[in-house]
Amino acid sequence: MAEEGTQSFRNAGGPHGLGDPEDRTLRKVEREVCIPKMMRDIARQEKCTAEVEEFTNCCKDSGLAMVVYCRQQNSTLKSCLTKWYQDEEFKRCTEEFLAERSEFRRTGLTKKARHALEEEAKG
Repeated sequence: MAEEGTQSFRNAGGPHGLGDPEDRTLRKVEREVCIPKMMRDIARQEKCTAEVEEFTNCCKDSGLAMVVYCRQQNSTLKSCLTKWYQDEEFKRCTEEFLAERSEFRRTGLTKKARHALEEEAKG
């Protein structure tokens, strides 16, 4: 129990005060926002590339009228994303997210910062 006047945070501690690197519980925002975003990004980049390109080209060609002219491409893109979003293969996103969060908590460096350090060390 925390003393009066102090707060106790669930994700405090760890080597950098960012939480326990071995903790595998997910906060609500991670479960409902972060992981689904990761899933959508992967689906856009790896699985629905043709649909994304089709919709993008339609939007570029239509300008402000894209709301009217690109309905078919938009619904095709949505159905492709939804199909992959519900696929069991995408459960890997949870594991990837947990691994990335664990590494952040262990090192105190974001993925972007770690890549920058690696590039700096190489060159």
